[in-house]
Amino acid sequence: MQSEIGNPQSEIRCGIIAIVGRANVGKSTLLNRILDEKVSIVSPVAQTTRNLIRGILTEPRGQLVFLDTPGVHKAAYDLGRLMNQIARTSIEGADVVLLVLDASHPPYEEDEGWVRRLVHEETPCVALLNKSDAGAKYAQAYRDLWANTAREKSATKSATWLTASGLTGQGVSELADELFRAVPVSPLLFPDNILTDYPRKLNIADIVREKFFAVLRDELPHALAVEIETIDEKESGWTATGTVFVQKNSQKGIVLGNKGRLLKSVREAAGKELSEMYGHPVSLELWVKADKNWSKNFWTLKRLGYAP
Repeated sequence: MQSEIGNPQSEIRCGIIAIVGRANVGKSTLLNRILDEKVSIVSPVAQTTRNLIRGILTEPRGQLVFLDTPGVHKAAYDLGRLMNQIARTSIEGADVVLLVLDASHPPYEEDEGWVRRLVHEETPCVALLNKSDAGAKYAQAYRDLWANTAREKSATKSATWLTASGLTGQGVSELADELFRAVPVSPLLFPDNILTDYPRKLNIADIVREKFFAVLRDELPHALAVEIETIDEKESGWTATGTVFVQKNSQKGIVLGNKGRLLKSVREAAGKELSEMYGHPVSLELWVKADKNWSKNFWTLKRLGYAP
């Protein structure tokens, strides 16, 4: 790959792709499928992604740098507002906006909000009708939403429409082809062996959070956060130490589980995945702490990587 990328006679294309859309439309699943590697956690729980995560696809024809953003939603607290801000500002400086829509469900208010914004943006837009595996029953409703909004706003901008499934991979190669066509001829932005520049502590915290979500689902997710404070990297293995935040003392028992079994199972599941990811044995030491204001405290959110 390196020799082909370095060939001066080849036309190398490179650009930044902002992946946007409302919460739970499958943006992170789609990114992981495009990269054929896991760089963003996924869960049936809406608003799983809380940070801006960069995933980098490098091929002989060039490089696509994806920004996986939190899903826009109705925010009632500081963390939610910061997540929305991250998503909405991600399109600034992007070469292409990839608007992900769930074609198996009718448009939501948040979908309409994105369309209203993007019909006026100069940045090229690819509108992806995702979750084709669940049926694209409402595909035309989204096309009509764009057309009607553009007419209402006297906008002439059109989008490139594609259908795909991040879950099965159907249509993903066609999506990559279109994105490579849309980005400019440019040198690579990152070395060709880099998959993500997401900080290691934040990635480990996200994997732990994902394992909790898989068990707790809607019981606790938005009250829970994970901070990894230290990583002791030795030749024999890594030990990551951190804190699991909840908002109420009564929630500590939920996170711990009966005799600490839930926390132990999360540690083991996360440690196994992280060991495979990093190629070293990874063990986790986690404590549970109740802090009713963690999602409202700017400095706590900054430590967690949720605030700029």
